[in-house]
Amino acid sequence: MKERALRAIAECRHIAAMTEEPGRITRRFLTPPTREVHAHLRARMQALGMTVHVDAAGNLRGRSAVAGRRLLLGSHIDTVPDAGAFDGVLGVTLALECADLAREMSLPLAVDVIAFSEEEGVRFGVPFLGSRAVAGRFDPALLALKDDAGHTLAQAIRAYGLDPDQIPAAALDEEALGFLEIHIEQGPVLEAENLSVATVTGIVGQTRLTIEFAGQANHAGTTPMHLRRDALAGAAEWIASVEKQAKRTEGLVATVGKIEVSPNAGNVIAGAARVSLDARHLHDSVRLGAVAEMIEAATTLAERRGLAMQCTHQLDQPAVSMDEKLTAYLADAIEMAGLQQKPMPSGAGHDAMVMAARLPTAMLFLRSPGGISHHPAESVREADVEASLHVMRHFLQRLSAEIR
Repeated sequence: MKERALRAIAECRHIAAMTEEPGRITRRFLTPPTREVHAHLRARMQALGMTVHVDAAGNLRGRSAVAGRRLLLGSHIDTVPDAGAFDGVLGVTLALECADLAREMSLPLAVDVIAFSEEEGVRFGVPFLGSRAVAGRFDPALLALKDDAGHTLAQAIRAYGLDPDQIPAAALDEEALGFLEIHIEQGPVLEAENLSVATVTGIVGQTRLTIEFAGQANHAGTTPMHLRRDALAGAAEWIASVEKQAKRTEGLVATVGKIEVSPNAGNVIAGAARVSLDARHLHDSVRLGAVAEMIEAATTLAERRGLAMQCTHQLDQPAVSMDEKLTAYLADAIEMAGLQQKPMPSGAGHDAMVMAARLPTAMLFLRSPGGISHHPAESVREADVEASLHVMRHFLQRLSAEIR
């Protein structure tokens, strides 16, 4: 397994060089580097005897030549700006190794591999575009979304040589018995407990929205403080209130990670400020209640400051539990591999949460050294990657025994 682990890691580093920004790993939905990634992974899939195609949502899909029930493995190949090399991509390179393992063991199980085109939501502001299509949950209204250059999602798909009208055909058929995603934890828990892997029991729900405060741009020197309608000052006050609320609500995490200011000049009072909100909790009622309070706080603040306020929702993803049977098989496989079993929830969103609405789904976490992810310092340990392959070998054998 060591050779396979080293190859999976090397593949991630090789793919990391396929980027929009030299010196930084940035690869958004269907931008030119995606073609490089597709070409590289297509060759790998074909070498495993797979039939390969890109569906209308830009997902690269490798279908095993084995007949019968099919297990789908994979993750995403897009990144956040200035990313690390392993988020998402490791799940694809390890899926290829697992498909090869199944072939080497002559298992009566077809292992298909998918590289989802989009999970991060960077280019069009909405995540999981790739897995939504595969799960049959793609809303055609999404095609009207625009990126920062003014291109619609439909235009981006057509520019890549695909037909957005064919997206419904990307949905899985009935042969698929389950989906499994291998992913780095992206947090510090496994590192703190000195564990290589863990089973994911569930994934937190997420709300993503945008709040826009509109005031009046004016001269910074001649406008008295009591006569200002400063949109940026209003946004700043609201951001501080979001942090306070998240700190007093156990288990809630809330992040304002993006702000756009107009006219964005040092000597001009801001006339408009647009800020993002990302709120997550394992229990939907807590998350939705907290978000409602945050929106109400923005409304009250805007009225007091003489600002207009508009709220636009991008995502309301319920919390998702992983399939009990597949998760139990994964837990057994961890023990059979001689490793300590740890069940844990995921605080990050993953394609698995979308796929779980379509078919039985499980996740295997790998340790993130230092708890670092979405950063160039993101890394993995060779021993952990090797351990995950041992786990998957036992998992595939167990699943195959069920369908014989």
